[in-house]
Formats: sequence, C-alpha cells, structure tokens
Amino acid sequence: HLPSTIYHLPSTMKSPWYHRGLQFQCTGCGDCCTGAPGYVWVKKAEIETMSALLRISTEEFHKRYIRLIGVRKSLIELANGDCIFFDNDRRCCQVYVARPGQCRTWPFWSSNLHSTESWQEIANRCSGCNRGPIITLELIETQIRVTRI
Repeated sequence: HLPSTIYHLPSTMKSPWYHRGLQFQCTGCGDCCTGAPGYVWVKKAEIETMSALLRISTEEFHKRYIRLIGVRKSLIELANGDCIFFDNDRRCCQVYVARPGQCRTWPFWSSNLHSTESWQEIANRCSGCNRGPIITLELIETQIRVTRI
C-alpha cells in the first residue's frame, strides 16, 4: 500500500515540455514509410519476428531485406526512399503486425520531442500528430526508451 502523498520533482529537475501528454492518432497515410531516404534500424529479435511472419529463414530475410550500415542493420529501401515493406498500391505495411520498434514508436522519438519546434516540424508532415487521444507522458517516455533516434 502506497501513501497518498503527492510527490513533486525537485526544482532542479525540469519536466519535459510535453509533460501533459501529446495528441496522436495514426491516420494510416503511410507518409512515415515513404519519402526521403533514411534508416529503419532492426534488431535480431525483430528480424526473427518478421522472418517468421513472411515464412522465410532469417538468412533469406537478411539477403532480401537487410543492409549493413557499419555494425548496425537497417531495412533496405526502394530507390525512391520508400520502405521495402510499404505497399504503395494499398498504402500499407506488409509486415505491420511484426514491424520494428522504430516503426511502432513513431512519432515518439527523442529527436521529434527535443523541442516544441521539432514536434511541430513533424506534425507539419504527419497528419496523425496533434489529433486524436492524448498519449500520456508515461507512455511517451516508454516509447522513447524503445528506440532512440
């Protein structure tokens, strides 16, 4: 049983600017999967999960879908910058239920939450930002810990 005392942060600790939460609801537009080139970092467990979903070996998955960037692994992308798993005709992810943590945590990446300006820049490109339910500070911080970008 915990005491009902309300605890406050010490005055030397600042709450993040989004301490009251942020609105987000994915609209399914696919814009986060397309466009400018980039990286979708993947870990061993994520590769195994996607391989199982596609019913191929992890070795085959590596050959078809992974590129090495230094010591890290990223999904390959098409020449236009689109993710290899984005189906442009249907505007959906072909591995959605097994998508990597980086995709699952969008837009709650540390780089997007650095400031209100960085959040607004993302919101200008993502129709799901600033609409829908409020995502709590606790959930946002959990998402940030999954993938630091």
